[in-house]
Amino acid sequence: MIVKNDLKRMVALRRLVIFASFVSFGLGRGMLAAPSQSDPTLQGFSAANAHTEQQWESKFRAIPSAQIIRDTNKFLSAYPHNAGSARDRQNAEWILRKFNQWGWKANIETFYVLLPMPKERLVELVAPTRFRARLEEPTVAADPTSDQHQEQLPTYNMYSADGDVTAPLVYVNYGMESDYKQLEQLGISVKGAIVIARYGAGWRGLKPKLAAEHGAVGCLIYSDPRDDGYWQGEVFPQGPWRPRGGVQRGSVMDMVIYPGDPLTPDVGATKDARRLPLKDAKTITKIPVLPISYGDAQPLLAALGGPTAPPDWRGALPITYRVGPGPAKVHLRVISSWDIKPIYDVVARIPGSTNPDEWIIRGNHHDAWVNGSEDPVSGLTPMLEEARAFGELLKQGWKPKRTIIYCAWDGEEAGLLGSTEWAEEHADELRQHAVVYINSDSNGRGYLNASGSPSLQKFIDAVASDIQDPEKDIPVEKRLRFYRLTHAKTDADREALRNGRELKIGALGSGSDYSAFIDHLGVASLDLGYGGEDGGGIYHSIYDDFYWYSHFGDPNFVYGRTLAQTAGTAVMRLADAGLLPFDFKALADAVKTYTGQVRDYLRNERKQTRERNMEIMEGVFTATMDPRKHRATPHIQAIPPYLNFAPLENGVASLEHSADEYERALNDAESHGGLKESQDSLKPVNQLLRESEQMLTSGDGLPGRPWYKNELCAPGMYTGYAAKTLPAVREAVEQKDWTLADQQMMILGAALSHEAALIATAASELEKAAK
Repeated sequence: MIVKNDLKRMVALRRLVIFASFVSFGLGRGMLAAPSQSDPTLQGFSAANAHTEQQWESKFRAIPSAQIIRDTNKFLSAYPHNAGSARDRQNAEWILRKFNQWGWKANIETFYVLLPMPKERLVELVAPTRFRARLEEPTVAADPTSDQHQEQLPTYNMYSADGDVTAPLVYVNYGMESDYKQLEQLGISVKGAIVIARYGAGWRGLKPKLAAEHGAVGCLIYSDPRDDGYWQGEVFPQGPWRPRGGVQRGSVMDMVIYPGDPLTPDVGATKDARRLPLKDAKTITKIPVLPISYGDAQPLLAALGGPTAPPDWRGALPITYRVGPGPAKVHLRVISSWDIKPIYDVVARIPGSTNPDEWIIRGNHHDAWVNGSEDPVSGLTPMLEEARAFGELLKQGWKPKRTIIYCAWDGEEAGLLGSTEWAEEHADELRQHAVVYINSDSNGRGYLNASGSPSLQKFIDAVASDIQDPEKDIPVEKRLRFYRLTHAKTDADREALRNGRELKIGALGSGSDYSAFIDHLGVASLDLGYGGEDGGGIYHSIYDDFYWYSHFGDPNFVYGRTLAQTAGTAVMRLADAGLLPFDFKALADAVKTYTGQVRDYLRNERKQTRERNMEIMEGVFTATMDPRKHRATPHIQAIPPYLNFAPLENGVASLEHSADEYERALNDAESHGGLKESQDSLKPVNQLLRESEQMLTSGDGLPGRPWYKNELCAPGMYTGYAAKTLPAVREAVEQKDWTLADQQMMILGAALSHEAALIATAASELEKAAK
């Protein structure tokens, strides 16, 4: 998986979500019984159908097997299978055969994408002494697949520019914008230099991007042991953390412009697709970049002179961390082959029995950087168990109302290639038929992590309350609640948890295969997985294999089974609901919160600007009164203006009003004999609900990057994968482009008003259907 901060196992703790508690309901595998007065209700189901659904779900959750997940993981991760390799295709064909054996209608869709592979890699210190980096991960005797050197992809960053440069070295900490500001305060420039940055604090692709923008000619990235090594705990194979020779591969594609094949933006990369010339591809880095181990980084950093690094820049290597430049000088060479290669998406379907034109889509990628037992196979194998379980239910007579589509994507690691190209190729169909996309990637021991569309908050809350944690034997919702209670930062947060109030699910940015669905097409999406107690330190290395995962990731594979139960239940419930289980109160609350955050940001900017200006004026006054002191030239900054929030606030108010209307209509329908789940009566409502997320997209896209069309969330231009909410408005404000900010508030306000009108119409149609 491509992750938000390049330390996969640590992202789990930042993405934790708490779910509201419902009564857990378990049923046996016997005959379907008649409903009783005590039967629980399910959002979107009549009382009778809720009872039937719960019984089928209980049958489903009994089927996934931890042992089968273990065996499948061992098979699929037995050899390296990066996109474009022979083993990658063999795995795809094996997955295809399995789907067909389970009764699905499956096929492989092939796309042809730019997949540069390294031909030459060189990092050497040429002054003041000489040292040549190994650029290879050593075999670990205890790990039986770490010696597959001929099949392992070399350590490199895909979509690095070619280059051969020799220049002074400068240490830039994490290589984020705040680090360059600190360098500027120290009087240090990276212009004409090669920078060395440590992984963490932001996505890896930002590091060469920012380095180039500040004039650097090359970039090295290493994993410091303070972040990902012996400072965190025992290193592999004694523990889960990155050993001295471990290297994190990864793509450095500038995906905040657009993900997918760099040569075919907006269209599927079919064999005959029109392609950009390589020189015109906007998402390839401007300078050469390579990842290295902390074993290779230490001699380079030790050779640096210049100022001692600030305290929070110092890692855990046994050296004095200095910034440079000089006397260290480094020679960096990266040359790749820039070939078009096929990738293989496996797409399988179960046709819907009554609403076949409404699609519930589920995906997880199958390609890996090397063996990939954790990333992605730990998420892929639960998805395959879901598919096997659904095949078993089909034999027992279960028929989903809506069409279910399962996708094993290829090329995710390179830059979400398989999912993006498939979504672009089928864009018109997906806009017409897709209801929800449910994603997973890697998985491990710990807590449920969920992010997604706010309109799905209440739905996934209910699912989480029906899934048992395999180690604590309580609903995964309750385990999350207890965890959050112990880590709550404010009394208000603790009070909300104690009172059982819902907490928001996280916003989606980018970094996995949901991006094309929610960011580009406006399909409501969820990203699900477990983690937080599985350690980490082998991400994108040769040690991400079955040996590591079976010792440190999920040794008993019980959380793989739990993910299958969670995501499969969500798919099943969405496929069978008479009324799609969207909730707009959570959406309105989220937009109101995001709006308040923009207001707070502006308020703080005004305050800080006034304080800075006051300090400048006081300095000028002091210099004027005492002629012996140097008279500093004042640099008074313009105070941010009071922007017109009216269009945005009016849109929020309309959205809140319509959300209340829809909730009343739903409550009325449920209180007068329950929902009438006739296909004809609910079809107009479901059509509107399916289109609700699309109403939040802009046809012109976000300023400067039109591929991203969702007005509520997107990866930030300088946050990497991390989500930025109300991105067009917020980034205009952060860039102090006040004219653009006003324009984007009007556009967003109009989108919210249109969304509110659609929800109000859905409420009216629901009232008609309930009569």
